[in-house]
Amino acid sequence: MALISPSRRLRRTPFSDGVEAAGVKAYTCYNHMLLPTVFRSVDEDYHHLKNAVQVWDVSVERQVELRGPDAGRLMQMLTPRDLRGMLPGMCYYVPMVDETGGMLNDPVALMLSDDRYWVSIADSDLLLWVKGLAYGLRLDVLAEEPDVSPLAVQGPKAEDLMARVFGDGVRDIRFFRYGYFDFQGQALVVARSGYSKQGGFEIYVEGSEIGMPLWNALFEAGRDLDVRAGCPNGIERVEGGLLSYGNDMTRENTPHECGLGRFCSTQTAIGCVGRDALLRVAKEGPVQQIRPLSIEGDIPPCDRAWPITAKGKRIGKVTSAAKSPDFNTNVAIGMVRITHWDPGTELRVETTDGPRPARVEENFWI
Repeated sequence: MALISPSRRLRRTPFSDGVEAAGVKAYTCYNHMLLPTVFRSVDEDYHHLKNAVQVWDVSVERQVELRGPDAGRLMQMLTPRDLRGMLPGMCYYVPMVDETGGMLNDPVALMLSDDRYWVSIADSDLLLWVKGLAYGLRLDVLAEEPDVSPLAVQGPKAEDLMARVFGDGVRDIRFFRYGYFDFQGQALVVARSGYSKQGGFEIYVEGSEIGMPLWNALFEAGRDLDVRAGCPNGIERVEGGLLSYGNDMTRENTPHECGLGRFCSTQTAIGCVGRDALLRVAKEGPVQQIRPLSIEGDIPPCDRAWPITAKGKRIGKVTSAAKSPDFNTNVAIGMVRITHWDPGTELRVETTDGPRPARVEENFWI
């Protein structure tokens, strides 16, 4: 396997020393930074995540900060989700679209105050789009990438570990809410969120100085909880239907095609740049949409899109797939045409190792 050549363009994180000491075995490049992908093995990391607690270096979730009198206006321009009910202390999942309604990113936004937001982005250069809108429309807002590096604590024992480091007050944080908690004299934003279905928190670490002290404190406090370094797990992600921007959806797809229509309030999201295009999509309905699939037989790594066929005709593509130990099947995410997306529909997936029988499932597994 080829290695990633280090350079200043591929940025390390405040936690890279800890990640390396923990025995990381593989990385990917995400938002121009190193994202761990394997520690012991994908399967062993998967089982541990579901039974204990892991600390993830997700500094790659870069923040786009909007600050100024027009910050709220610019936020609404970016997303078809109606943000009028958003208040400080809240986190919103916000599909972000261009003028055609195509997906640019699917971040979590945090409202820090009426005139300040953090947008915790997936893998794309969203900052450039945001700065272009702000400059082109002469908005009174500063858009920049602050020195903020998220650290996730995920798994069924995450709450106990977090309480040991930040106090029992973290137990009161509701899902997709955040609070401020002290660590070594610095107030950190701690949200109940994360890129797994096992439950947990994300700590928004401002500045790099306390990165490793925080990492070490979590591992010291969690020894008897079997805490380990971890990372977003490909098997658990697909089981839970957690979409990956750039894999399962791109700028060619609308939120409705991605099954994210429930996060779109297009009628009332006045100001969204893609509103007119999405109103047409909402009225006519998507002709393809993401669906959970099961695939029979042995499958190779899904490092490219696999065509989905029915009676010899292409009707979609598999974008992510993995063998699930807990559900004894191959789980997959696919973009499927309306004619074949009903649960129970039998299909064929053309993997790189040959065709495999597949079926549309009712729901994702977790």
